[in-house]
Amino acid sequence: MTETDKSPGPLQIIGSVLAAMFGVQSRRNQERDFTSGRPGAYIVAGLIMTAVFVLVIVGVVNLVLSLVG
Repeated sequence: MTETDKSPGPLQIIGSVLAAMFGVQSRRNQERDFTSGRPGAYIVAGLIMTAVFVLVIVGVVNLVLSLVG
């Protein structure tokens, strides 16, 4: 069984979603994700990471506004 035949683990899914968010996904990992990954896992991870990103931005903005005002 080669590496592309194995289903990606949770850390690999998180890494793939982060790389995709920044636009730096490698061709090898992209092929692994499309051939052996479950779409639902990537969708859930993407939604969670997007929510975390938005919450971090809101927190930083609130912090800056509290320091300025």
